Amino acid sequence: MLEYVDATAAKILLSIRPGDSIRRIAQKVDGSYSWVYDWIERLESAEFVRRDDGVYVENYAVRERCYDLVATISRSTAPGRDEAYLVPHFSGLPFAYTKIDAVYVWTNGGYQIARGPDDYPIFVRVDERDVGRWTAFFDEFGIPSTIETRPDPAEFDASISYVLFPHSDDWTREWVDGYPVVPLAETVDHMLDYRVNYEPALEQLAEAYDLDVDASHEDPCLRP
Repeated sequence: MLEYVDATAAKILLSIRPGDSIRRIAQKVDGSYSWVYDWIERLESAEFVRRDDGVYVENYAVRERCYDLVATISRSTAPGRDEAYLVPHFSGLPFAYTKIDAVYVWTNGGYQIARGPDDYPIFVRVDERDVGRWTAFFDEFGIPSTIETRPDPAEFDASISYVLFPHSDDWTREWVDGYPVVPLAETVDHMLDYRVNYEPALEQLAEAYDLDVDASHEDPCLRP
């Protein structure tokens, strides 16, 4: 029984979206494919999950108890930066990293700007209809969240926060190393709008994806 009380098992159960591949789950939880595969087999044998052209949660009572435990721990001990990129997966809601974080994802974590260890907002696109559910979710985890405006660090006793960007129209997302992110073209447009802040990252992406980023753009100060 207690062999299932494990951090990897909890992360797997909480991060699964119906039909996820094992590879995608492994990327989400930042685990090796073989390790996550072994855990999926164990969880399937206990009838917590099932595999049927993808992975599905089978025992939602267990998942909900894992959720309650992790949320309670988060309220007492805030997640670190790496964990903070995993937490939105626990909501079960669609999202994509955007703005500064779209650049962070598309450069494979190679470019950071305007953030520090004591003030680390994470920028997330969400469906407009889900905003209330998102704010309630982050409240459960004891993590500050704001709408479209970067929080004032003086108002929150927390280094990690989330900035939600509601979107009312249909929107697409791509996956990069387990991170859902707004499309590369949209990310590059954002970078070109604030080119003075993103020039090194533009060069990196231009080389990686054979992009033409020589068009003339103004260079205003960064405004996430």
